[in-house]
Amino acid sequence: MRIHALLCFGEHPGDGNPALVIEDDPRGQAERAAFARERNITCVWIDPAAEPGIAGIAGVVDYFYPHARSPLCVHATLAVAQVLFARAPEAAMLAVRTAMRGQRLGLVREDGGYFVQMEVQEATQPALDGAQLARLLAAPDLVTASTPRATSIGSPKLLVEVKDADSLHALVPDLAAITAWSRETGVNGMYVYCRHADGRYEGRNFNHLDHALEDSATGVAAGALTALLEQGITLLQGRATGRSCLIRTRYADGVVLVGGRVEAAGSEAAFLHAG
Repeated sequence: MRIHALLCFGEHPGDGNPALVIEDDPRGQAERAAFARERNITCVWIDPAAEPGIAGIAGVVDYFYPHARSPLCVHATLAVAQVLFARAPEAAMLAVRTAMRGQRLGLVREDGGYFVQMEVQEATQPALDGAQLARLLAAPDLVTASTPRATSIGSPKLLVEVKDADSLHALVPDLAAITAWSRETGVNGMYVYCRHADGRYEGRNFNHLDHALEDSATGVAAGALTALLEQGITLLQGRATGRSCLIRTRYADGVVLVGGRVEAAGSEAAFLHAG
């Protein structure tokens, strides 16, 4: 078994959302879930492709958060890109498939970072009124700046726009209630965001059961927001966690690219201690 500790989407060296990439490990789903839970960090396994050498598939990726297996995690896929391109230094683009849904993900190396390429997918709009949204976000005076929408590039997010960064960072939502609502609706949590005067966006992701596990960067949500707006964006995240992240996206004809920096974080032991 080989383990790679990486930081993804960091705005500056030492920042970023952490992930462990595991290779050459045949353990089953229950053992993988226990591994991620014990380390309290996002983990992704690279398994051999079922169709090696066909259609450029470099491997199958299996994502586990500390609390659940996931169909898609973009920051972990960026970490996978770093590992796979190190083995194929001449390649400009690679591809992987996700273990849960067989989704094809393109991996692109460019400008000192990586992009993950995905197609926009259909998302069912959940029934949710303003009062229920306010209860889930534990914000009785919540004022949204646009109509919340569920959007997906492989794992649907409810996108909720608030008026400014102060409103965004004042939120202390009911995570257990959001998790229950997510199970009922098939939506993978809520991403609350705002627009800055300089044209950039800023967001926070709520799909964990513990406030201490809030994402520093959520590529799935960045891609969903890009699909909703139908334009590339620059998205800030991580102020709430103390790990400043910057996500850049592109959009063209129903295809989204989500990208950013990836850096090695030293040994697994040092990485976990720092996290």
